[in-house]
Amino acid sequence: MAAVAMRGCVRSSDTELTETFECKSYEEKTVNGINNGHKNGYLKTANINNGVVKMGGNYAGLPPMDWSQYDTFPGSFEKCSLLTAVLTHLGLYVLMFLGFVNQLLFKPKVATERNREGYAPLYNSFEQFFSRYVYRRVRHCFNRPICSAPGAELTLKERYTNDYNWSFGFTGTERRCINLGSYNYLGFAEPTGPCAEAAAQAARRYGLAMASSRAELGSCPVHKELEETTARFLGVEAAMVFGMGFATNSLGLPGLLGPGTLALSDENNHASLILGLRLARATVRVFRHNDLRHLERLAREAIAERRWRKIVIVVEGVYSMEGSIVPLQGVVALKRRLGLQLYLDEAHSVGAMGAHARGVTDHCGVEPSDVDVLMGTFTKSFGAAGGYIAGSARLIAWLRAHGHAHAYAHALSPPVATQIAAAMRALRTPQGLRRVRTLRDNTHHFRRRLQQMGVVTLGHADSPVVPMLVYTFSKMAATVERLTARGIATVGVGFPATPLYKARIRFCLSAAHSREQLDRCLTAIEEVVEELGLRYSRRR
Repeated sequence: MAAVAMRGCVRSSDTELTETFECKSYEEKTVNGINNGHKNGYLKTANINNGVVKMGGNYAGLPPMDWSQYDTFPGSFEKCSLLTAVLTHLGLYVLMFLGFVNQLLFKPKVATERNREGYAPLYNSFEQFFSRYVYRRVRHCFNRPICSAPGAELTLKERYTNDYNWSFGFTGTERRCINLGSYNYLGFAEPTGPCAEAAAQAARRYGLAMASSRAELGSCPVHKELEETTARFLGVEAAMVFGMGFATNSLGLPGLLGPGTLALSDENNHASLILGLRLARATVRVFRHNDLRHLERLAREAIAERRWRKIVIVVEGVYSMEGSIVPLQGVVALKRRLGLQLYLDEAHSVGAMGAHARGVTDHCGVEPSDVDVLMGTFTKSFGAAGGYIAGSARLIAWLRAHGHAHAYAHALSPPVATQIAAAMRALRTPQGLRRVRTLRDNTHHFRRRLQQMGVVTLGHADSPVVPMLVYTFSKMAATVERLTARGIATVGVGFPATPLYKARIRFCLSAAHSREQLDRCLTAIEEVVEELGLRYSRRR
């Protein structure tokens, strides 16, 4: 391929994400480790893109983006009243004060650090205090064991404590509940049916595990079939599957990015993205949640610095704690205008969004080829485990060679891979697409009824993740307890997953829920809302 000259830089080819430009006009000078010789010649990474403008041009003369042309509505984010904020903070301070008194008067029977002189502490002192004297008070609402498949209903294993939640024991009883806590958007997490039967057959043929990484003896025909099925499902050239959803980001990003890369990251990005960027040793600048104007300003400032090998926007499709949806059309337009790259995490959107269940690209009307790196997991919509990275064939070839997962991580279990492939094939049938429409209808019905109750819900109307703010830890625990007593299993979320004063109940909807089940849940929720005084919304 012929080299292309751009502003004094010669590019050899447009293959890998980490390929650099060699600049011939100037030499970089280093003084005390600082580059002082950028001028017109600078190192730069080749973009894996689709004919958009390359970085390195003069963007100072480009007018600002006209965001009125794009749907930039991220969802509802109603702010609480001043009185609610004051009372929430006061309650937290009282709770922490009582915790300090408890710590002074009663020494906990827990392991302590000894002989650590000269070493950094293993635990942050505030987090240690918070986990012992704040989180422990509501610990019975978390880590609850179940003893059934997480379908539309599940069976909770009931527990008791004799020492104020320091430890638990089983009562020997079980409770059947409607499941509003599991990620089972399309209802494929079921113990029977075609997907479960296909997984059972794969287990009999290949066993439960490959006992090796993909690069050694861990590949089998099921993995190749799944990667080809995933690529066809998403409408891209190739895909690579991983054995763990969290590791898809934390092990994939270090193989794609590196020093000299600037990542423009949404402030609400998942912990796996944050860890992956840290392991990649990329520089990170955070923009306000779904704020495209702030993102544009940071991108223009970064380009003007002329010191980044590449600039990558890192966003999610559906944000799991807010229920908001990325304004993808606007992000892609900005990416193309400024010659950036885009990494899209579709963990909560693939399967659950779009008329064809292909995720937020399908929902927003964006071509998959306009996204440089498509990432997603199989844990939410496909009733399985693991994740994928998809895009161009060159991207996937590079990731196999330079990423950590292919060489070191355990291969995806063959029965799990078969379950995923069977679910994807089902989504190409009318019956499978009916699941997607049912999920959308359930989501709209549930969100509309909550809004009528006067509670504060966050996120987009199409998001199956529905957070309901209760603000304080005490009300979060009380809500989970009362809903469980009424046969509703749900999840309470608080610090550190959310800010200290924004505890919430997170409902996860499913296509497996019948309208009768949802109405029963809504009746129970309304009773609890009335009892605990959770009508915080001022939009009634």
